[in-house]
Amino acid sequence: MNAIIVDDEPLAQDVLETYIEKIPEITLVQKCSNALEANEALKSKDVDLMFLDIQMPQLTGVDFLKTLNKPPVVIFTTAYPNYAIEGFELNALDYLLKPISLERFMKATNKAIEQIELKRKGNAAETAPAAADDPGYIFVKADKKLVKIHYQDIIYIEGLKDYVIIRQENSRVITLQTMKSLEDKLPQGTFKRIHRSYIVNIERIDAVVGNMVEVVEKGQAKHLPIGKNYRDELLDIVNKNRL
Repeated sequence: MNAIIVDDEPLAQDVLETYIEKIPEITLVQKCSNALEANEALKSKDVDLMFLDIQMPQLTGVDFLKTLNKPPVVIFTTAYPNYAIEGFELNALDYLLKPISLERFMKATNKAIEQIELKRKGNAAETAPAAADDPGYIFVKADKKLVKIHYQDIIYIEGLKDYVIIRQENSRVITLQTMKSLEDKLPQGTFKRIHRSYIVNIERIDAVVGNMVEVVEKGQAKHLPIGKNYRDELLDIVNKNRL
């Protein structure tokens, strides 16, 4: 779960960062000194949880939260108890008074983790297709015909301008199609976009080596790059099945 800190005090940022490092389910993706920085972070990153200070220059945390149409889960962090009622009226999950103890921080984050997990499960239930509706294959146009490709035979997919190359164990299929359109058609639980030019069959991943994914193609190891915008989501999948 990705989190950001929004606080104009460097010391307060450091305390929260230290606490976050103790929570394995949460990854700090950015520290922001004001609401404008936070607004850019929310646009560019997939943020699940925001630790938001109230008294900040230019725009208070309360006023900033009012501007957001779809805010992440919010935990207010402030030295001023008189904002508590207004904070909860804005559906903030919790309200931590500075100085924040680790015990109180963990109580709030555990509540946030539970809420985010419930939200994700609800979204997955709404978007997941029924098993009976998924035949386990797709047809793509190639060489003036429609070629049937089973999901299990796909190792990875490589984008090349307006074309994609579907790599299989002993063959490849080149079709006029965008990566985005193909990504939308493939089952998300089986395939993962790891780079703007690569989609990989999760079942075919043999290893993650630094910023590369290792698969086997034609009996040889093949390394595919992991784009920085896709790394966190891929590592979430890896960590859920990590011993």
